Amino acid sequence: MVRQAGEVATPPGGRDPLHAGFTLIELMVVVMIVGILAAVALPNYKSAIIESREATLKQDLFIFRDVIDQFYADKGRYPASLDELKEQGYLRRMPNDPMTGAPDWEVVFAEPDPDNPTDQPGVYDVHSASTASSMSGTPYNEW
Repeated sequence: MVRQAGEVATPPGGRDPLHAGFTLIELMVVVMIVGILAAVALPNYKSAIIESREATLKQDLFIFRDVIDQFYADKGRYPASLDELKEQGYLRRMPNDPMTGAPDWEVVFAEPDPDNPTDQPGVYDVHSASTASSMSGTPYNEW
């Protein structure tokens, strides 16, 4: 079989290389499949973000409470504020509340000692400042 000059060979698939490409139907099917995959993945992505923030909140609260206990064991009193924990070297930095995005933690002060009225009550516990509820239904500010 002899080809003329300028004649293009047809590939085994049967399509002319000058007219090869995707049809509109093929492109619509691909776009539809990508849309379905995105619709399925988006809720999973959102719940993964919430779970990650909740895990970070749990870890931050654990660290705060552990540091407050260490401060009490070392000094015999609770810190006057969360900033005192940072100033005394118990915390490197004040973490942001992962639910609010700011370092606006709610503090719980210890009950005043009736035997020592001059004693200043300090920070006894820490909670999130968020009023939202977790995936399990409990408010973050009650953790």
